Amino acid sequence: MGRIFISAAHGGIEAGRSDPGAIAGGTTEAKEMILLRDLIVTELRARSLEVLSVPDDLSAAQTIAWINSRGRSTDVALEIQSNAASSPTVRGASVYYIATNSDRKSNAELLLVGLLRRVPQLPNRGVKPDTDSGLGKLIFCRQVAIASLAMQVGFLSNPDDRALLQSRRRDFALGIADGLASWSRVIDPNKAPEPNYPAINININGQNYQEKGILINGNAYIPIDLVDRLRVDLSKLPDVRRITYRRVVYVKAIELQEYHISINWDAATRTLNLRSISVICPGQFDAIVSNGHTTEMDLQLFLKNNNESALVQFPDIPKLYREEAATEGINYDIAFCQMCVETGFLRFGGDIKPQQNNFAGLGAIGGSSDAASFESARIGVRAHIQHLKAYASLEPLAQEVVDPRFRFVTRGIAPLIDQLSGRWSADPDYGTKITAMLKRLYVSAKLQ
Repeated sequence: MGRIFISAAHGGIEAGRSDPGAIAGGTTEAKEMILLRDLIVTELRARSLEVLSVPDDLSAAQTIAWINSRGRSTDVALEIQSNAASSPTVRGASVYYIATNSDRKSNAELLLVGLLRRVPQLPNRGVKPDTDSGLGKLIFCRQVAIASLAMQVGFLSNPDDRALLQSRRRDFALGIADGLASWSRVIDPNKAPEPNYPAINININGQNYQEKGILINGNAYIPIDLVDRLRVDLSKLPDVRRITYRRVVYVKAIELQEYHISINWDAATRTLNLRSISVICPGQFDAIVSNGHTTEMDLQLFLKNNNESALVQFPDIPKLYREEAATEGINYDIAFCQMCVETGFLRFGGDIKPQQNNFAGLGAIGGSSDAASFESARIGVRAHIQHLKAYASLEPLAQEVVDPRFRFVTRGIAPLIDQLSGRWSADPDYGTKITAMLKRLYVSAKLQ
């Protein structure tokens, strides 16, 4: 059988300091994951499985490089993590896999089932594509060269999950070891045939491409010359995975998504469909002052597919964002996606209640610790749009100001999505999360 690489999340040096990960209940994510990892390693070795434990002092990038320098095609790699949420009631375990990879999804299910059989008291949050993570992608799933998954074993911020982890750590380790052993057998059932990768069809921006791609471990790879047609400069992208097969260089297609390339797999025809956002949405993708590209129905479906009850209380929210944003010259796609990030697709769940009609986490004035409230959904959306315009433009408002903090913003300081990070929210990845949500919207609307 192949070998098993296992990494405990965090603990290494990031930005010049030790990264503890989540902190809650007098402990840290790094500490808890290292203790759990050591038990998993012990259990796997007791089963005569070969295990490589990633050193704890490595950064995330160094961890990936360490695995890639040692990994073989029959090996697997797992990173164990604990999650944290602003609400202490959120709990449960999940496993993330690289999006669109059905093989890896099946592998993730093996891992999760193994853990939940040993710890049935742990809620099941399911297996999820890494595009559903807050950042829109997980580098451990995408940049590790061998088959890899990221497992969140629970929420450190939840007292029940934390108590389970600390009191039944061996059961966690046994369950994860069960899943890893099963996964390893799937990847390497004691035989390693010569590489003979199946060919796949490629369609780019609606037209069939003459050259074929290949499938490797469920991942689609495209010929290097096609990347130029998509106007992606690989010389500036050293982390994109490349392989040589029959004297042709191929690139892992999924890794091009963050460069405004849509990746869609049609299993019935074995066709990889590629679309460049620039073809559908010409101009600057992340400019807040610009035009939206979706229809009202696109926004309705996107919201409903991510929260079935979202439109019950706010049935007109897509229409309101399109109308209010158009009035002020703001991209309603961006504003709508920011709302989805802020409210969790209108689930709210934090200290802002639905009846406040505050869809963007806007603060009140006068030193109040409460968030702002608005008399109707339309006025709440209008305030959101006005606040975006304050950041992105020097132009005057078209309507009477309803945003309570409009006058406090330095006008025009953040015309691009990523420039909202550290301003609208202290989260340094805030803009990345909105961009990831925007790409999900365009995939849902088939605009990519």
